[in-house]
Amino acid sequence: MAARPITFLSDYGSDDEFAGVCRAVIARIAPDAQVIDLTHGIRRHDVREGAIALANSLGFSPPGVHLAVVDPGVGTERRPVAVRVAEEDRILVGPDNGLLSLAWERLGGAVDAVDLRESSFRLEPASSTFHGRDLFAPVAATLALGTELREVGEAVDLDALHALEIPPPRIWPDRIVAHVVRSDRFGNVALNVRHEDLADGPLRLGEPLAVESAGERVGATFARAFEDVGRGELLLYEDSSRTLSLAINRGSAAELLRLRRDDEVVLRPA
Repeated sequence: MAARPITFLSDYGSDDEFAGVCRAVIARIAPDAQVIDLTHGIRRHDVREGAIALANSLGFSPPGVHLAVVDPGVGTERRPVAVRVAEEDRILVGPDNGLLSLAWERLGGAVDAVDLRESSFRLEPASSTFHGRDLFAPVAATLALGTELREVGEAVDLDALHALEIPPPRIWPDRIVAHVVRSDRFGNVALNVRHEDLADGPLRLGEPLAVESAGERVGATFARAFEDVGRGELLLYEDSSRTLSLAINRGSAAELLRLRRDDEVVLRPA
């Protein structure tokens, strides 16, 4: 049986050998497995940013094993886990700190999980500060070769898995109260409003709106693409993950509106 592909996401960056040595461990165990680097540019220790990026990416990734490491609690009592999801027999591997939870919710829910702390497939001696190399990478590679989930660890009660909670938006006939989820390198600001939240809301594509935050009010347009507004103008749009985001055509909405994660934003028809 051909090895399953492995996707890999982390906060390791590219300056050190951390991501590369994890790939090297995978190559020794499963040399035929395709490894797809989703990103290693997650801000260090930012579990929520990693969870959002993972959830947004996996629907476009081939079914297989999905390795994710953003692990500020490495070496503590937090569990290392492997979790099977309902859709397409995918398996998520990483720390049980919420990093995997948005992905398993997006993929039909968790249907089986194991604790990897005593896995016989980990490298020995295992470092207490580099579980990416010594635990997660070898387990991911072993699973990619077709080893059954229950062979790599001890069963975990699904209700005991740690899940992140991102509060939903509050929607009224005349406004949406949202919160900033994250901003990207272009200064585009993602809000906690998904496509399905818009059906009964007050906003209409192509129409003007007001964006209120921290006592300031700025005009914008609910548009499909950046070039639907003039250069330097603010727009609200549905991004590639079908999430509402704020942007400035050729500029930074994060800078203009001075928005940070968890800030409240009110959207009203103009």
